[in-house]
Amino acid sequence: MDGRDATDLELLRAHVTGDRNAFAELFHRHRDRLWAVALRTLGDREDAADALQDALLSAHRAAARFRGDSAVTTWLHRIVVNACLDRIRRRQAHPTVPLPDGNRAEDGPGIGGSEPAAPAADHDTVLVVREALAALPLEQRAALVLVDVQGYSVAEVARILGVAEGTVKSRCARGRARLAVLLGHLRPVVATPSTRPDPSSPITGVPGVTPGNPGPVEGVGSGSGRYRRDANQEET
Repeated sequence: MDGRDATDLELLRAHVTGDRNAFAELFHRHRDRLWAVALRTLGDREDAADALQDALLSAHRAAARFRGDSAVTTWLHRIVVNACLDRIRRRQAHPTVPLPDGNRAEDGPGIGGSEPAAPAADHDTVLVVREALAALPLEQRAALVLVDVQGYSVAEVARILGVAEGTVKSRCARGRARLAVLLGHLRPVVATPSTRPDPSSPITGVPGVTPGNPGPVEGVGSGSGRYRRDANQEET
């Protein structure tokens, strides 16, 4: 079978039956988006590379248990997101002093390719946005990275995270409101008596964060355990 012409599901099944090249072709096909999700979620190249490697090892081993309830790409993204969130939780439980992160000359391309370098004038803004994303609760951060940064639809993100679409919309709305406060100083403001900041409006001049798919905020509780259990059903 020519891997370039095979579907994702065909490649996964070929891997299960012993094709040594099938999983590599599947990873090569989706590595850029998987790497981007890991990097944006974790905000650190080394952590992102480690999380992506952990996720791919999990997917490689759990391929035989994939039931086909979702698209292969959805399944892969779910495993990557869970690997990132696991790493964040471990980092919070055992905090360390982070090394400066930036576009250093010694940085290699990572597992999935390099992140486009920001122009020098925008570099400080990129770091501020990255820090603001890192300050969000885990569920809000994951939803915003997938919807606003990576451009996935709310429906697709709901499948990736294993939650209802309304939950994704709620997490995005709350995350945008928090970012509007954290990044409000980056927005040019015209001094008029009636000027009031609107946390639900797009944040202009901020790379990597877009309006996404705004929707009404629906009252929901934390769903981290829910989509974690759903992902485990695919992985284990």
